[in-house]
Amino acid sequence: MKRYNIAVVGVGAVGLELLRCLKKKSNLAINQLRVFARTTRKLKVDRQTYNVKAISPKGFDGIDIALFAGTEGEKGAAVIYAPEAIKRGAVVIDNGADFRLKPDIPLIVPEVNPEDIKKHKGLIANPNCSTIQMVVALWPIYKTAGIKRIIVTSFQAASGAGRGALKQLWQETEEVLATGYKRQPTAKATKVLPQQIGFNVFPHIGDFQKYAYTSEEWKMVYETHKIMHDKNIKITATCARVPVGTGHSQAIYIETKKQISPQKAKQILSRAKGIKVIDQPENNLYPMPIKCEGKDEVFVGRIRSDPFLKCGLWLWVVCDNLIKGAALNAIQIAGLYAAQH
Repeated sequence: MKRYNIAVVGVGAVGLELLRCLKKKSNLAINQLRVFARTTRKLKVDRQTYNVKAISPKGFDGIDIALFAGTEGEKGAAVIYAPEAIKRGAVVIDNGADFRLKPDIPLIVPEVNPEDIKKHKGLIANPNCSTIQMVVALWPIYKTAGIKRIIVTSFQAASGAGRGALKQLWQETEEVLATGYKRQPTAKATKVLPQQIGFNVFPHIGDFQKYAYTSEEWKMVYETHKIMHDKNIKITATCARVPVGTGHSQAIYIETKKQISPQKAKQILSRAKGIKVIDQPENNLYPMPIKCEGKDEVFVGRIRSDPFLKCGLWLWVVCDNLIKGAALNAIQIAGLYAAQH
């Protein structure tokens, strides 16, 4: 069995989960692990200490697989260092948004389009967290009944914007509780999010673009088309930030090409890889972020038909955005690559 030299670039929220997943959930045989960030430091993750090195092109000498944690919404380290890593013989798996929609770079969700990895030329893109959980949940239905239309509203946790956003959530929540709702929190820390997140919900993730949709909403459209190889699906999205630490939730409405009953959809989804169905509303059982945090699967519930449209179907989908929505999906891509070699 080949033993791989692996690099992890970035030690933010996703970078930490990459290290955890490599240790606990990876089938890769690791010979050497290097961790890179802007500056040299010691990093302790779950009682294990890592020697973090300042990133440089030479640091990728001898690396087989380079996992870039990525920075949503801005240029990530992969823009600068991915070409250097590839030049030195590494395959790059990037979690950032810089390469996802490039036509010659595969965008992979292993449960949906694993065959696309064969098209890589040294760089493979990891999709947006919200896209990942949606396509994992919809792909089994798409294969059975086809999908004409998707209407999705996502309720996205603070951790999706990084550790700074989590800190803002905790501080604002503490301030509101301390003042008894008498005033809005001032939060001494630098604001990471565009609005108050403690005890608040706002529909603004990313920057506003054409048709008044945000970049996060367009990602769900374009990335889904690319992953599912079907640009004919009509997709519209609203992405909101909610005062949850970790775990994105989605209310997804689909119009299928062929009618499919909720019971049939449950059977299909229950058998699908990477999905866990929790759908007993009569017993108050359905997916929730508080129950899904730390789990690998995409959780689906509230599967029900539209009483006014025979091919309409609703699903409620929840996933840990840092694990399957980012780190684990990247590790699974690395596993696909290793299996080919």
